[in-house]
Amino acid sequence: MAVKLRLKRMGAKQKPFYRIVAADSRSPRDGRFIETIGTYDPIKGADKITVDEEKALKWLNNGAEPTDTVKNILSNAGIMKKYHESKSKKN
Repeated sequence: MAVKLRLKRMGAKQKPFYRIVAADSRSPRDGRFIETIGTYDPIKGADKITVDEEKALKWLNNGAEPTDTVKNILSNAGIMKKYHESKSKKN
């Protein structure tokens, strides 16, 4: 099962709100997911991003592939840097 870290759209029309979730790559965008990792509110801006760092690192270490948008969000939160540092320490 290929797992992706991606955005699940919530909210009303013209008022998007996203949850960052770990989901099977074959499931639909707003369909079934495995675990919620954080939230992203584009209306409020960059200050309204919450990410559970432990869960994100757990999924990245287990081989989950983030989408481009989620990768940018995790990079801005500093999680991708920690992931790459932990990866290089293992080798």
